[in-house]
Amino acid sequence: MSLLTLLPFIVLIGAMFLMTRSAKKKQQQAADMRNQMQPGSGIRTIGGMYATVKEVNEDTVLVDAGPGVDLLFAKNAIGAVLTDDEYNRIVHGIEHDLKSDADIVPDDASSLTATDESAADAPGDDKAVDLGKKDAAGEPADEAAEAKTDAQPKKTDGDSEAK
Repeated sequence: MSLLTLLPFIVLIGAMFLMTRSAKKKQQQAADMRNQMQPGSGIRTIGGMYATVKEVNEDTVLVDAGPGVDLLFAKNAIGAVLTDDEYNRIVHGIEHDLKSDADIVPDDASSLTATDESAADAPGDDKAVDLGKKDAAGEPADEAAEAKTDAQPKKTDGDSEAK
């Protein structure tokens, strides 16, 4: 046999070796991460639930998912061990590394409206606005609008007298 015929087999075996090696590396990293868990650590399960570790055993982890809710998980069900800052940011919405308080957008639009004294003292702000409604006697505001409504055909419910 020549070396040229064995070359595809050698390449295939080498590729399989590299793939299994990277998979083993990822598994080892995940096992190391799970072994670093200690009581008080924030975690995310593979199902996406965030909780705090209460107790770590050989194959299981007891977590506190809320007030009075203790859950027992297999260590393999822990997807990530989070840092304290990351856990507080996700679960409690607490940001520790804000760049500037001036960049925060307010929850309401009250600070976005004009509060200048010149805008507050502008004439006509407190007057009633006439929207062209009928006055108290029930007469139309202008006769052109009344003529326009009379010229339009009236809509029916679909019932017609020609059956």
